[in-house]
Amino acid sequence: MTTTNSYRRQPTKQDYADPTKFKFNILKLPKVEYFCTQVNLPGISLADNYSQPTPFRNIPLPGEKLNYDPLSVTFLVDENLENYQEIHGWLRGLGFPGGYDEFKNLLDGGADRFPTSKNTKLGDAGRVKFNAPDQGGIFSDATLNILTSKNNPVTEVRFSDVFPISLSALQYDQQANDTDYLTATVTFNYKLYDFASSNASRTTITTS
Repeated sequence: MTTTNSYRRQPTKQDYADPTKFKFNILKLPKVEYFCTQVNLPGISLADNYSQPTPFRNIPLPGEKLNYDPLSVTFLVDENLENYQEIHGWLRGLGFPGGYDEFKNLLDGGADRFPTSKNTKLGDAGRVKFNAPDQGGIFSDATLNILTSKNNPVTEVRFSDVFPISLSALQYDQQANDTDYLTATVTFNYKLYDFASSNASRTTITTS
């Protein structure tokens, strides 16, 4: 029989999470992070779950692949559309509809964070060859800072290798009754995310 010490299982923090207490940072989009109004902490799920056949009931077993839901960020659009253009340019570089140079410009634009991304060679998307340009400029880091009720940072959710996959439309309307400022939503994909204490050098994984 398993016994537990109920005293040691008491929560150490009894305040509830406030949905307004957050700050979102993304290195590649400074104007977007400034106007950010909503962001989600993506859900996760195990894919390819198994079952062990038995004569009575198949026994469920956990899968081996973890799926992450997309990261969604909503922000107020400034009147010059500068923050909207930040994401548009990133997506334009990833899709390069105007030619391969658009993809190369995206790599060159990340040279401040990824110096090896800047390369005189033409960086065709998907090209694999010796001395091909580092494609690190495609990605960015992002952090969701969770704040306490007194607006002190306490927990960080750190996203690795973030890149946009969609940007919502802007709807202008001369018949609008009130001034509802335009907002846009950008959806990101990423490699994974981890938790860390505020300003900690390492992330942590909690197990029970």
